[in-house]
Amino acid sequence: MSNPAATHGWAHNLGTVIAFEFTRTLRRRSFWITTLAVPALIVALSSLIVFSNNQAAEGTGGRDQSVTFTYADASSLVDPAVAKAAGGTPASDAAAAREDVVQGRSDLFISFPADPASQPIEVAGRDEGLTGTPDYGAIARKVLSDSVRAKVADARVTAVLSGATSVNQVTYADGQVAPGFAAAILPGLFIVVFYMAIMLLGNQMLNITVEEKENRVTEMILTTIHPTTLIVGKLIALVGVGLVQAAVLIGPTLLISPGILAAVSPSASVSVNVPGIALAAVLFLGGFLMFSGLLVSVGAIMPTAKEAGSAFGAVVITIFLPLYAIGILLADPHGVVSQALTFFPLTAPITAMARNATGTLLPWEAALSIVVIYATAVALLALGIRLFRTGSISYDARLDVRKVLSSRHGQG
Repeated sequence: MSNPAATHGWAHNLGTVIAFEFTRTLRRRSFWITTLAVPALIVALSSLIVFSNNQAAEGTGGRDQSVTFTYADASSLVDPAVAKAAGGTPASDAAAAREDVVQGRSDLFISFPADPASQPIEVAGRDEGLTGTPDYGAIARKVLSDSVRAKVADARVTAVLSGATSVNQVTYADGQVAPGFAAAILPGLFIVVFYMAIMLLGNQMLNITVEEKENRVTEMILTTIHPTTLIVGKLIALVGVGLVQAAVLIGPTLLISPGILAAVSPSASVSVNVPGIALAAVLFLGGFLMFSGLLVSVGAIMPTAKEAGSAFGAVVITIFLPLYAIGILLADPHGVVSQALTFFPLTAPITAMARNATGTLLPWEAALSIVVIYATAVALLALGIRLFRTGSISYDARLDVRKVLSSRHGQG
């Protein structure tokens, strides 16, 4: 039978650790500066882009874009009325008109060939700098296309030839209208939050075990708190901190996501794919716990936070590997490389979340990847606790993992 007093004491100690670590982190000024810096940067960049676009539009609208030019037409396709409306004048001497541009006496000369379909339109224009020179080629093409359209009596034929027709495309999946890109936004958002969580909370994950060792207070702590209680309590507090951080990070993203979607696909809207979002949340939590267990184990091995931090770079490289293979994941989602990345523990969270967002993760693949991720998370957390319990007083030297795993004391 279990001892009620011991159970109550374990729960009390666990609650104390969780409350202490959670409140201590939230009271740190550096935590809020780091957390708020990301959304502040997003808002600042978005505002800068909007301001820059407005300034560019005002500058374009306030500058006279009309260009006077001379032209020679060997094709007989150019309508003099259309050319005149665009600012053009026929040149009696093509060579002289071109020379006027070369000498700076004229802005633009256009020579339309006899067969524009197979021969290039020759354009000679005055240089106004990298940003000030008008698109002379666009002027030439517009004059020719407008002239040709003016020769067609049927407006429908003109619309077809000019590419002015519209297409309303609808795709279906399992008898329902497929939302397409819109369905990938919310599940894909978990990938962004996962990367931010690891980058912003990685050092805290390392310090779960290394902080007390570096401060030389491990023996005193372990006389009152079981190592499992200490690690689990710190980890739960870290998850709570991560949720707070995620809420702060997701807020601005959700506010600007409709604008981003409108820019990519004006006719689309954010689609709430409940199964996809739920699966993304499960993968996110498992991946977060797995990398927490990995960093806890690394922190238990290293004697100081400085040495533990050097191993963080290797972890970051690992979680970014799926991004380098994103082309393969999209082009061949069920190929060997995609399968390997989906089921290899350290790349499984990002790969599975990416494939879930794009709708290429099959149910059996999702189930297997979840088993792999959570089993690895439990194994790494158990390893971290065991390493911390055995090597908690290895203040000055890196812990020998092989000795810990082979010793009977480590198994106890």
